[in-house]
Amino acid sequence: MSEKANEITIRNVTEEDAAELLGIYAYYVKNTAITFEYEVPSEEEFRGRIRHISEKYPYLAAVRNGKIIGYAYAGPFVGREAYSWSTELTIYLDHTQQKKGTGRLLYDAMEKELAAMGILNLYACIGVPEKEDAYLTFNSRDFHAHMGFRLVGTFYNCGYKFDTWYHMVWMEKIIGRHQTPQPPVRFRNA
Repeated sequence: MSEKANEITIRNVTEEDAAELLGIYAYYVKNTAITFEYEVPSEEEFRGRIRHISEKYPYLAAVRNGKIIGYAYAGPFVGREAYSWSTELTIYLDHTQQKKGTGRLLYDAMEKELAAMGILNLYACIGVPEKEDAYLTFNSRDFHAHMGFRLVGTFYNCGYKFDTWYHMVWMEKIIGRHQTPQPPVRFRNA
């Protein structure tokens, strides 16, 4: 598939993308409280994360001019069988590519794939500050609200990074019809 200048293509991530994705993620680990992870994982560990997630769920990259500028993936919500119709979403954009529509492209593609699998509920776990600071703003929460997610819970002072306590919120978006009996989810590679 060829790309026109500045055109963004959404494609599946492969393990060979680990270094490029890790480059995006490392910025957030080192410079923000968007992730509560303290240390940048090794490339091999990150490759393993890609492999594990991709066994059952979509893991997508946004690519412009041959360079990955963002990625998103779905994963299990809680991990018990009764939660199979629910998934947690994660998204990271190159920090220079925010507020340019890339997040929407990734989430729209992700939502389409998850709906086709039979997923009904999308969840996002988002760090939020008491008040915005140099490490964390309300941008992620606001992005998810713009994408149709609603706030369903707040955990106060549950993450500590950069000598600051941060809150965490859960947001939810329903994308399918709940019925009885519910058809099973069609996981990837299952």
